[in-house]
Amino acid sequence: MEKNNTYFTVTGILFVAALLVSNIAAQKLIPIGPFVFTGGILLFPITFVFGDILTEVWSYKKTRLIVWSGFIASFFMSLFLYLIVQLPSAPGWNFQHEFETTFSLVPRIFVASLIAYLCGEFLNSYILSKLKLKYKEKKMGLRFVLSTIIGEGADTIIFASIALYGIIPNNLLITTIWSGFVFKVCYEIIILPVSIPFTKWLKQKTGSDLYDTNTNYNPFRLNS
Repeated sequence: MEKNNTYFTVTGILFVAALLVSNIAAQKLIPIGPFVFTGGILLFPITFVFGDILTEVWSYKKTRLIVWSGFIASFFMSLFLYLIVQLPSAPGWNFQHEFETTFSLVPRIFVASLIAYLCGEFLNSYILSKLKLKYKEKKMGLRFVLSTIIGEGADTIIFASIALYGIIPNNLLITTIWSGFVFKVCYEIIILPVSIPFTKWLKQKTGSDLYDTNTNYNPFRLNS
């Protein structure tokens, strides 16, 4: 039991860390060929990989706790950065403008990330949980990809629309949305040779392979 809790805790910490870093990095747009990505695209898909692993090994009910932990951590990070931006800078420190430019969008990005993150992660976990009940141990790769398509699709559309609408041209916004979605799904597919064996290894090490047989899927209900 102790080993099971340790692996669950470490996986949850990595999930939250990837979420926080990607929220900050999301303020920059990066062109790669015909695609345009937010900076967070390099790390954020990992949260869905960890979400898949958490749900597959420890169930939707346990994953729900980690999702809300990520929300709380994001809230405090954004609140603290907002307060720091508002405070006067010390004499001789001449980087206030650069600091404001870097972090001034954080509150808006936080709101976008909050809504998109909750919708995307809970959809991903819910779909994967239901597919596991249907297929049991079979078709793990297919289950991971299908849940990601739905979860990442919702996340990408909601986040980009709230965070970037009115800031960048609409044609660039659309390009950013479909670019991000395609990249995230491809990321999930490419990493399957790592995520599937790792998930099976975790099940073996922890002895955990839970099913949401009687789970209440209400994302706001944490005790059942």
